[in-house]
Amino acid sequence: MRTFVYPGSFDPVTNGHLDIINRASKICDKLIVLVSVNTSKIPTFSIEERLELLNLSVGKRDNIEITSFSGLLVDFMRKVNAKTIIKGLRAISDFEYEMQMALLNHHMNSEIDTLFMMTSIENSFLSSSAIKAVAVNGGKINDFVPEQIADIIIRKLKK
Repeated sequence: MRTFVYPGSFDPVTNGHLDIINRASKICDKLIVLVSVNTSKIPTFSIEERLELLNLSVGKRDNIEITSFSGLLVDFMRKVNAKTIIKGLRAISDFEYEMQMALLNHHMNSEIDTLFMMTSIENSFLSSSAIKAVAVNGGKINDFVPEQIADIIIRKLKK
């Protein structure tokens, strides 16, 4: 069974993330969407909130699992017997950082490879940070996030 892992902070999940989830789930037997704890970022949403937003956005699908993990990605990969990491790329700046991480992960476990997926053109400008900035300033985010979570995000950011 080919298990892929799509790690990210998903703070919050965007249509760009959902695009990668949808496309990646078609090329593997099982896709694990992993909400990672990134100690260099201060999240707006708790782990539990991010898991809830992802579950609401993705819905129940037989080959998609949504979970969280704190620690090294290679340790999680070993735990779930996965060999492929999925990373979405929007621009060259994403590639530089993600390439460094891919090489580091491969060095720590030579069985692990990273598969880069380019975002769809309509999502190429989206980032969780930009969406939060729009929402905090009263802008509409309905075109940028799954419709079932837009109001939840806005309520959280208005507090």
